[in-house]
Amino acid sequence: MAFEGLAGRLQETFNKLRGKGKVTEEDVNQTMREVRLALLEADVNFKVVKDFISRVKERAVGQEVLKSLTPGQQVIKVVNEELTKLMGGTQSKLTFAPKPPTIIMMVGLQGAGKTTHTGKLAKYLLKQNKQPLLVAADIYRPAAIKQLQVLGEQLQVPVYSMGDKVSPVEIAKNAIQYAKEQHRDVVIIDTAGRLHIDEALMDELNQIRGEVHPHEIMLVVDAMTGQDAVNVAQTFNERLQLTGVILTKLDGDTRGGAAISVKAVTGCPIKFVGMGEKLDSLEPFYPDRMASRILGMGDVLTLIEKAQATVDEEKARELEKKIQKAEFTFEDFLYQLEQLKKMGPLDELLGMIPGMNKIKGMKDLKVDDKQLSHVEAIIRSMTKEEKAHPEIINASRRKRIAMGSGTSIQEVNRLLKQFEDMRKMMKQFSSMAKKGKKKKGFKFPFM
Repeated sequence: MAFEGLAGRLQETFNKLRGKGKVTEEDVNQTMREVRLALLEADVNFKVVKDFISRVKERAVGQEVLKSLTPGQQVIKVVNEELTKLMGGTQSKLTFAPKPPTIIMMVGLQGAGKTTHTGKLAKYLLKQNKQPLLVAADIYRPAAIKQLQVLGEQLQVPVYSMGDKVSPVEIAKNAIQYAKEQHRDVVIIDTAGRLHIDEALMDELNQIRGEVHPHEIMLVVDAMTGQDAVNVAQTFNERLQLTGVILTKLDGDTRGGAAISVKAVTGCPIKFVGMGEKLDSLEPFYPDRMASRILGMGDVLTLIEKAQATVDEEKARELEKKIQKAEFTFEDFLYQLEQLKKMGPLDELLGMIPGMNKIKGMKDLKVDDKQLSHVEAIIRSMTKEEKAHPEIINASRRKRIAMGSGTSIQEVNRLLKQFEDMRKMMKQFSSMAKKGKKKKGFKFPFM
């Protein structure tokens, strides 16, 4: 999970402050020493850490904080604000041309996921009602053109290619003309990468930039390489004047040093982060939301946006009525599981709920995706009647379901028990809602 190591260390440090009625300057100094170590262990740039700690201490030892009624909370508030500022302050959006097409040039080293994220960016733009054109300008890497064409087919987005015998500059130039003729409003150019930064690579990228005058030059870089990612960003920025960074594999980066350092070192904002392998796993980067997640305050806005993007409102209203009438079935439960899986890994979603890390047992909770697959398999092995009326599932039916789902009878029993407990709880909520509406305007929790 993103920032897992850093988040754990910082939350542990601040928990010591939260309960204090009075905070001294020594308390602040001790906390900052621990924060400094946590950031350095997370592979955050040394100079960035030094400047960050200096700014926080300057604000945290002020009268406004130390003499407040909740000094511990005030120190955390200062850290949250400074951490947000460090990562860019506010969301940095894509720049679109006043007159189409908008030209986006994708750059980066080989192996960073440039071609894949060219496809992901196209998918993101499709959701924004844009009409992208992908341009295969990487003529050196074997199968780069084919890879982009396969992505284009999956997305139903056209791919402009002139093969691998024409110069990338010529390909990019002709692609712009083609986009105008075909009324495509965004052109995404997938350029070549190298295993390391060299003059030949930079010269070619500069020639493409000089020819097509891109509105966005986006660097694709692997978050898991830590300070190497920051150094790569700095070099590319010096040579190409980047407009944004796409950090890939942030979901697997437990340290998070690159995400915290990039903006401070290069001045170039992180615009998107890769949070998985699927084509729709590219997310806009919100510094304030990320800071909240790191400090254990959750990220409700992202959670709501994910839910809105995956949940069918009409179906949700139907389910609500079923819950109120205690008619929730295994078929409904299966549908809910499918919707949840679309939103992303469960442990990541739990991390977005404020205070979840403070609930006993939740902090170290690891959600096993295999377990969810077992649950799905068990439900799919039931007949239509069994899904609607689980009370009819006797011993022989349980044995058949276990064999059909490749699970054990114990797992089937456990699921049936959990489902029955959940239905009882829903029935209680439903009766509470009905009583509440007659009395104090109690609102049903699922509404």
